[in-house]
Amino acid sequence: MYWTEFATVALVHLLAVASPGPDFAVVVRESVARGSHAGRWTALGVGAGILLHVAYSLLGIGLLVSQSVVLFNLFKWLAAGYLLYLGVRALRARPAPIELGTPSGLAAQSAWRSFSVGFVTNGLNPKATLFFLSLFTVVIDPQTPLLVQAAYGAYLAVATAAWFCLVAWLFSRARVRAGFARMGHWFDRVTGAVLVALGVRLALSELA
Repeated sequence: MYWTEFATVALVHLLAVASPGPDFAVVVRESVARGSHAGRWTALGVGAGILLHVAYSLLGIGLLVSQSVVLFNLFKWLAAGYLLYLGVRALRARPAPIELGTPSGLAAQSAWRSFSVGFVTNGLNPKATLFFLSLFTVVIDPQTPLLVQAAYGAYLAVATAAWFCLVAWLFSRARVRAGFARMGHWFDRVTGAVLVALGVRLALSELA
């Protein structure tokens, strides 16, 4: 009896996740610079960030954030600051060949770092907070059992991670990475400019 509601949730999510934003930018950057392993872990971090949004939406904390200018601005400035940090680091990139392999000794550290980048980028995004709040209050009927809503949330997290794993796979192909090898620092700088622009845009955003 919830298939129609689920289909609506899935469609809205598809339109949202396919729209380029901070998540897309960091997954692409990790994939091109460090390969598919790092890209996949970044994608999984983004998916885990979705679970965070789903959890507090179900608990009603998202409603509190949406109604509190102070809390909204706190999340906004934390997210904007993190995006600016990532962007400035990328803007300072120097010419260096992109290695097509990942040293096995750094695998665990790289996985945790990449996962953290994806999780923090998505988890601190107040726009995602408002998106999931509207999703769980407007699209999903309040009478829908919490267990069913939690199942929706699990799907959203898995679908998001799967989408960005596909993005990571595409941008970590040897041919694609080889194309960036000679101009990798310029790609980093362009990505950095995008992240800085997203950070500034987020910092100037208002609570709807």
